[in-house]
Amino acid sequence: MAPMECREESISYRPIGVIRSPHVDPRRTPIQPRYAAGIAGSIEIFPEFSAGLDDLEGFSHIVLLYHFHRSHGSRLRVVPYLDDEERGVFATRAPHRPNAIRMSVVRLVRREGNILHIEDIDALDGTPVLDIKPHVPRFGVEGAVRSGWLESVDEATATRRGRRDP
Repeated sequence: MAPMECREESISYRPIGVIRSPHVDPRRTPIQPRYAAGIAGSIEIFPEFSAGLDDLEGFSHIVLLYHFHRSHGSRLRVVPYLDDEERGVFATRAPHRPNAIRMSVVRLVRREGNILHIEDIDALDGTPVLDIKPHVPRFGVEGAVRSGWLESVDEATATRRGRRDP
């Protein structure tokens, strides 16, 4: 096996747009799109990237890749929102990661020029968007899927904690 040689010291990305949402307090923002069901928002794509939105209207859902612009510092061990036990960060979706990149699958309601109207948004207002991809179920994983430690979290607890209900 060849030694690993890919150790980029610096990788930079340029935002293609910004998320507009009603979420302004990270402590009150739902932790996943499922727990933000029906919450409306929009994505303003910068004009130089708007041609890339062509043909997106045919998809019901889109995958957003964005920068966690208000997450500072990283930890390799975290206590995730849906659990009380410390876990390895890569076995969670916790925000304090070595690279502040986040992914959400949201419902695409409509497009108006360079504005995408969306629902189920779980990102803070002003979040920089790095990329958008169509969500295509046929490209997903088939067969038995395991969810690790999350399989022990009951649905009522997940819903309460996920929505950030008191």
